Amino acid sequence: MPLNYHHLRYFWAVAHDGNLTRTAQRLNLSQSALSVQIKQLEERLGHALFERRGRQLQLTEAGRIALDHADAIFATGQELVATMEGTVQNRKALRVGSLATLSRNFQIGFLRPILSRMDVEVILRSGSPIELLEGLEAHNLDLALMNRPPPDDSLTPFEIHSIGEQEVSIVGTPARLQPDAPLRELLHKQPFILPTTDSSVRTAFDALASRLSVRPQIAAEVDDMAMMRLLAREDIGLALVAPIVVTDELTSGRLKEAKEHPRIKETFYAVTLRRRFANPLVQQILEQNSGSAFLT
Repeated sequence: MPLNYHHLRYFWAVAHDGNLTRTAQRLNLSQSALSVQIKQLEERLGHALFERRGRQLQLTEAGRIALDHADAIFATGQELVATMEGTVQNRKALRVGSLATLSRNFQIGFLRPILSRMDVEVILRSGSPIELLEGLEAHNLDLALMNRPPPDDSLTPFEIHSIGEQEVSIVGTPARLQPDAPLRELLHKQPFILPTTDSSVRTAFDALASRLSVRPQIAAEVDDMAMMRLLAREDIGLALVAPIVVTDELTSGRLKEAKEHPRIKETFYAVTLRRRFANPLVQQILEQNSGSAFLT
C-alpha cells in the first residue's frame, strides 16, 4: 500500500509542535480526527511514532527517523528553484553532543573527516554527562563525545566506543617551566592547574603525588579545558592537560611541555544508543576515526 502523504504531513506538523491539541487548532481539525490520521500512519509503518510524557508527545526512535524523512520530503518544494539552479544538494544530518568541558581541538579532530562533506550537516550541542545521555535516549543526539564512559551493564542502552587516548603532559610558560626538570621537582616547587576531583586524570595525578611523597600546591581546579588553557597561558601555574588541548600554544612556543611525562592517559569515548534504525553517518565517522592520528 502506498504511503499516504496527508497522514505524513499531519504527523510532521504534530512532531514539530509536540502538542496534539495545539496542532489540531492550527490546522482547523478536531483532535480526534488528527489522532486518527497519525494512528493510520503508524499502522502503515508498523511502528509507534509517539509516546506521551505528561501533556507532551515524545518521538520514539521510529518517530525520529520518520521526522527526518518528512523534513526532507516537505522541504522539496522550497528547494525546487535552488535545485533547478544547481545550488543545492541533498544533505543528511548528524547530531553530535559533546561534553561542555571537552577540548575543542579534540572535537574538531574527531569531526574533521565529515565536516568538509557537502552532503552532511553537523549539528553540535554541548552539555553535562546527564544531558548528553538523556539526549541520546530521547533520540535527539546520534552520538556523544565524552572523556569518561557511562555505566555499562545489561540494563543500560548505550554502546561505548573508545576512539583514542593521549598521555597527559605538564605544560607551562617558558618563564615558569624548565622542561628538563625532574617531575618530582616540578610537583614540589610549582603551583598546578588541575582538573577537578571527579576526573579520572585528577585521580591518577593525586595517586602519583602520593607515590612521590609530594603535596603539590594547587593554583586552580578547573572542569573546563578552555579555561585551563587560558590559565596556563596567563602563567597562573603549570597545567596538567593532554597536548591536544594546547596544540596552538605548543606550536607557537607560548607554552612548553615538560620532558618527563606523568604517565597518565586520558581516554576519549564516542557513546551511542543501541538502535534498530541507526544513523549510517555514525558508523562512517567511527570507522574513519578508527586508528586515526587525530590525537597525536
